[in-house]
Amino acid sequence: MGTTIRDVARAASVSIGTVSRALKNQPGLSEATRTRVIEVAQQLGYDSAQLRTRIRRVTFLLHRQHNNFAVSPFFSHVLNGFEEACRERRLVPSVLTAGPTQDLAQQMRLHAPDAIAVAGFVEPELLVHLHSLNRPTVLIDLRAPGFRSVNIDNIKGASLAMQHLFALGRRRVAFIGGSLAHHSISQRALGYRLAYFQAGLLFDPMLEINTQPGLAADLAAADAMERLIVQARVQSNPLPDAVFAYNDAAALAAMRVCLAHGVRVPQDIAFVGFDDIPAAAQSTPPLSTVTVDKEALGRRGVELLLEDSPNTLDPADTLVPVHFIPRASSGSTST
Repeated sequence: MGTTIRDVARAASVSIGTVSRALKNQPGLSEATRTRVIEVAQQLGYDSAQLRTRIRRVTFLLHRQHNNFAVSPFFSHVLNGFEEACRERRLVPSVLTAGPTQDLAQQMRLHAPDAIAVAGFVEPELLVHLHSLNRPTVLIDLRAPGFRSVNIDNIKGASLAMQHLFALGRRRVAFIGGSLAHHSISQRALGYRLAYFQAGLLFDPMLEINTQPGLAADLAAADAMERLIVQARVQSNPLPDAVFAYNDAAALAAMRVCLAHGVRVPQDIAFVGFDDIPAAAQSTPPLSTVTVDKEALGRRGVELLLEDSPNTLDPADTLVPVHFIPRASSGSTST
């Protein structure tokens, strides 16, 4: 019979619970005790994989840049799905917002989570720290080596948006993108370029423009649209006849700039966004967009945390499907 947790506890002169907390890297122990237990377990040849972490407390980690739900409510819906799934499974959820200047290690000790769901963009340094915690972790709307993740089918969504615009005869389609460090934005940019290739159409790289860092998201998108308009006028080029924006908030901000310049929507420039936030259907004109079940992202994240399979070196994404909703901003109410 192999070495048991009771054998390790006896040899280290501690309780079984202490052995369990030490080998699961849970809080509540001194580093000296944790180190001693781990060394004894290794000497006795105890396989710590026999211990299964009982998940009860789950922390939803969100970067501070995503924490303005009034401007960009996408992650509020993801959080709703996460909390709903936790309630159904009798888990205790908590929410932690963090940024590069916060002491994440201290905050994690206070939350004492058994598992962690990371939503949206975070700095690579934070991911390295999270990996070192040795807790079940899932990424939502984010992808990184060594982590399980659930994402939107961003490339498919971009393809649906572009196919819709091409079908309406739009050929000079601009893309307003954000930081390509964001997984979802980089995938939507890739889908935008692929759509031109797959349609056999020429792509003008001058029509792909990224927002400037350091500005609020809506101001950055408005600035990007201003630059597109100025660029066309200075170079005596025609305006783009359509804009595909990386999310709805960006599309709505860019639409307001066009209307302020006397550019008609959709007669002069058609608009398509992504995410289908509530403001999209309420705008004037209503915004065509790619919709996704945002609550499903949060629910699926909880399901992945509870699955037995551990993180692997290169786990495959779980993709949530997307659908296109045509509205008046693109000049059509049907696909």
